[in-house]
Amino acid sequence: MPPTASLVLGVDLDGVCADYEAAFRASVARQLDLDPAKLAPQTVHDSYSQWGLSAEAFERAHRLAVVEDRMFRHMAPLPGVSEALWRLSDRGVWIRIITHRLCVNWAHETTAADTAGWLDAHNLPYRDLCFIGDKPDVGADLYVDDAPGNVLALRATGRPAIVFDQPYNRHLPGPRAYTWDDVVAVVEAELAARERQLPLPLPEEP
Repeated sequence: MPPTASLVLGVDLDGVCADYEAAFRASVARQLDLDPAKLAPQTVHDSYSQWGLSAEAFERAHRLAVVEDRMFRHMAPLPGVSEALWRLSDRGVWIRIITHRLCVNWAHETTAADTAGWLDAHNLPYRDLCFIGDKPDVGADLYVDDAPGNVLALRATGRPAIVFDQPYNRHLPGPRAYTWDDVVAVVEAELAARERQLPLPLPEEP
């Protein structure tokens, strides 16, 4: 753990800090010349067959969303994320952003630059920015994620994870956060539990 941190919090971006689905929906609608309302809400994670996209079509649409529409620079933040992360950072929590955005070839420079630009533009505090798919390999004491596969992989290795509520993860057991205030409450409870576990100071000699 970093020497000044009371807890390292691993924070996912898409679907947790940023409204990925709305941004991708707008881009796909533009590409297909459709009304965005015609695209059904995502109820299965990483499955855009609901929008009639094959795996190949999804990869092509995602690349265009990143490179042409600059989705990672312009997507909206989820409500309260900046304020919540600042509250936790001010408590000494080490914010480690962990995202699997480098998943489409030939768009890595744009992805990395736009991700950092978005974090700055929306005033999100963080100490580390990790682009990685295998999240259990990134050391953190507690994670916040929306993807069922990530949550299950983290928990399988003994790493606690808060489920950030989305329609495609409601089969997962909690702890669950419906808002960023809920995330703060879970993290603060963990901080309080850690404080209770600290050894009491030895009494002074009489």
